Amino acid sequence: MFLLSPTRRFGLLFTLIHGSLACSGCYDSVGHIEHVRHVRRMQPGAINATYGPTRALEWGQLNFLHTTDTHGWLEGHLKEGNYGADWGDFVSFSTHFKHQAGNMGVDLLLVDTGDLHDGAGLSDATTPDGEVSMRIFDRARYDLLTIGNHELYLADVAYQALDEISTYWGDRYLTSNVQILNRHTRKWQYIGKTYRYFTTRHGLRIMAFGVLFDFTGNTNVTKVIPAKTMVTQRWFLDALNSPEPVDIFVVLGHNPARKSDATSTFPIVFDAIRARHPQTPIQFLGGHSHIRDFAVFDSSSTSLESGRYCETLGWLSMSGFDSGNSAYHGIIPGPAGVPNPTRKATPSSTSPFMYSRRYLDWNRKTFEYHAATWDDKSFDNHKGLATTAEITKYREQLKLGDVYGCVPQDYCMTCVPFNSSSNIFPLLADALAEAVVNESRRDTPRYIIANTGSVRFDMYKGPFTYDDQFIVSPFRDIFLYIPEVPYGLASTLFDSLNNAGASRKRNVGVVSAERDICVDPSNLGTMEYYGSPGITRRQVVDLVPGYTTSDDFGTDGDDTVHSGIPHYEIPDFFQGKAGFDEGGQADVVDVVFVDFIESDVLAILGSNYSSNDVSYYISANFTTQDYLPLYITGTETFQVGLPNCTVV
Repeated sequence: MFLLSPTRRFGLLFTLIHGSLACSGCYDSVGHIEHVRHVRRMQPGAINATYGPTRALEWGQLNFLHTTDTHGWLEGHLKEGNYGADWGDFVSFSTHFKHQAGNMGVDLLLVDTGDLHDGAGLSDATTPDGEVSMRIFDRARYDLLTIGNHELYLADVAYQALDEISTYWGDRYLTSNVQILNRHTRKWQYIGKTYRYFTTRHGLRIMAFGVLFDFTGNTNVTKVIPAKTMVTQRWFLDALNSPEPVDIFVVLGHNPARKSDATSTFPIVFDAIRARHPQTPIQFLGGHSHIRDFAVFDSSSTSLESGRYCETLGWLSMSGFDSGNSAYHGIIPGPAGVPNPTRKATPSSTSPFMYSRRYLDWNRKTFEYHAATWDDKSFDNHKGLATTAEITKYREQLKLGDVYGCVPQDYCMTCVPFNSSSNIFPLLADALAEAVVNESRRDTPRYIIANTGSVRFDMYKGPFTYDDQFIVSPFRDIFLYIPEVPYGLASTLFDSLNNAGASRKRNVGVVSAERDICVDPSNLGTMEYYGSPGITRRQVVDLVPGYTTSDDFGTDGDDTVHSGIPHYEIPDFFQGKAGFDEGGQADVVDVVFVDFIESDVLAILGSNYSSNDVSYYISANFTTQDYLPLYITGTETFQVGLPNCTVV
């Protein structure tokens, strides 16, 4: 039963809309319940993993720690033990690893491949997005970074990338094919540097590029140069033909790691480099598709992708450098006292290079285990602790812990069938029906349609907070409508939309309906390369669900072993309906839909309808971030258990 009276609905609606209009609104309280459960380190309310890894990492002469698609999840996953560490824990961990690399006489590069916004309240509850989260992100000591498509949707966020991110990181921030309109000269300029040539502490001469996939949904103050064009540009050709020797090319990019992915432009860059440097190692570090993956390009070129949402920290190591093929003057053949990489990229490779990769779960047990491998000191350092405290402070200021309701069970996107009572979309369909209401048209029957791509994450049992509002629905899509469409036409619209498929606009920018976190690429070529890896991992605890990854090196890449999670396909659209009589019939119907799918709706309705028939259903400020909190607050099921709602 939906409990909110029209007066209270208006009050909450005003609060939600006000919060989206101005930065000061970010500090308005929606409720007076603060969910706090103190845990050592991490964030208040966070839970830790029940078990962790059991194998030391393989250290090579050149090593990479890789983050991608963090999307503002710097507080960690407060309701998921597998990923409960926060950015302060990561700062401590990566600092330890930098020191360990130095002590071992090898090189370590910390790399990020973009998408810093649109996913959690810490990045999305401010105007512009990232106003505080970027300060926290900058606490990590990155060596190379590049831009993601989520830095390019809005003009103010794009200029933030220019003014703050690029300015702060300098020549480490690479945007080889992304430009922005200079606000003063009105001429195009690169947001970051086109490439970086540098020498590591132990002598490796690296040329690095940062390449975004061929994204077309960007704001018009930015320009994404297609990769096929970029590799023909004079600056790129000059870099490849530079007399400066290169021991390894590092291509980081917001780009799927696998060559067979149609979105990836890594193969174009690979071919261009190979045409001039047929033997030089090329290491790709990708992102965008939100999966764990490792792909082999050739005998001296591989590609790593490291998940999403601060769930995964990627690890890649390689050895094989010597005085004959490089200027490397570190440990040869590899560091002592730790495992070293042992796998060739391909079984028949005559290249000297050996590789290893690992996908680390983002939690304290993982970080403490690997940091303790070489360092017996306290895991937490001053900078990490200060970062954790800073996150807590900003979360309190933004009131991200304010509670709307208590979720009685887990609701997932793809782990159960689409129409299951444990799937999030039937719940969201009810929320559309109950909360998306124009009071002046309440008695007119209505279909309310949204794309499943507007939903980005599951709902977990426990408090539903202001933060969860952004986690479930990070996009601000406005509700539009066409009034009084004949029932015969309106009643077929939903099925017709799903049969036609979703608009590709956002699919270019994000995965439309993202795959479950542990459903990763099929084993493309794994057996061709290595067959069964033959590695046994012993655990003395019951396995919890999580990532179960298969890639070109096999199935032993996940640092912590988990049980698998089922994955079910979902359609492109979901629908709520309200105001109909008991028979579900009507003469005419209001067709309500999010602005993102306007062109899809008009195409199905036909030539009798155009954008002239479309107007705001509630207001220009009521969006897909607003209807679920209204529903949660006004539904009895989600008010039971307050004010003492807990995660477990």
